[in-house]
Amino acid sequence: MYIGTHPYVAIVSVMVTVSLLAGSCRTEKVKVIKFSHVGPLEDARQVTALKFKEIVEARSKGQIRVEVYYGAQLGGDRDAIEGVRLGTIQMTTAGAGIFSNFEPKMGITALPYLFESLEQAWAFNDSDTNARVDELLGKQKMRVLANWENGFRCLTNSVKPIEHLDDLKGLKIRTPENPVILATLKALGANGSPLPWAEVYMALQQGIFDGQENPIHIIFNQKIYEVQKHLALTHHIYEPMPVVISEQFWAGLSAEEQAIIQDAATRAQTFNRQYIKTQTEQMLEQMKQKGVLVTSPDLTGFREATASVHEQFTGVFGKELIDEVYGFVKRGKLD
Repeated sequence: MYIGTHPYVAIVSVMVTVSLLAGSCRTEKVKVIKFSHVGPLEDARQVTALKFKEIVEARSKGQIRVEVYYGAQLGGDRDAIEGVRLGTIQMTTAGAGIFSNFEPKMGITALPYLFESLEQAWAFNDSDTNARVDELLGKQKMRVLANWENGFRCLTNSVKPIEHLDDLKGLKIRTPENPVILATLKALGANGSPLPWAEVYMALQQGIFDGQENPIHIIFNQKIYEVQKHLALTHHIYEPMPVVISEQFWAGLSAEEQAIIQDAATRAQTFNRQYIKTQTEQMLEQMKQKGVLVTSPDLTGFREATASVHEQFTGVFGKELIDEVYGFVKRGKLD
């Protein structure tokens, strides 16, 4: 019996076809954001990226899906940034110093001892001055959505406690690929040298470097305390973590979708700031319990020694921008 023309079979066939087509249309409407970063599973970047994912997917009712890739699964910081520029990765976050390799003025917050508190730094990050700096990344096909928190950088080493400026003399310190940080360590009397982050733990363990410098949450989450028992709260450099999205991807979004993503990044920023502040205090206590000697050196000499770094980078950042930042900081102190 030939059943291809049977009315029941025909109706079922049409219903299946319509269902498949409808399902296909729904799938095509879902937009996927690959969000890459190098932080480990416990890192503030991962925790905040998941908060961002939660907000975006809820607000978009699942029409925008966020896939978070932690621990450099899609490559290091520079790889992720290049991916965002090319549009193969939709979003990433990294220290502002990394972005300064693509737009030098992004590194201005790294000038040593520019800010005295996180609150002062946050006010600058939210300012019109910083917004104009962030907009410069547009030339590199990236858009800054927010500035998540990285914190003040501090020094660890395996040789001796840092009580005074002279204690840093001659120590070989690993740094990221950031000219301002390198110049700062040189001004402090240490020998700074860049090394990819993936190689740092082993290099410290083998004594290739005497120490390294990073914000407290990174020192803790990367278990640097296992191979470095001296931690100095030098707070020599502040560095935010710009959150960027591919301009190519952004241009393909509706105004409503753009608003959802921007709002989620801003709300995640608010969460991130308090998270970092709370975690920093708790992590310091936990490291002390693990045998780390934490020192708080008098920073007067540190500030004086690094004043020349500000002058050294006037040509990079421009006197007008530096003066504007100084003015903002001064007003903040008066307030």
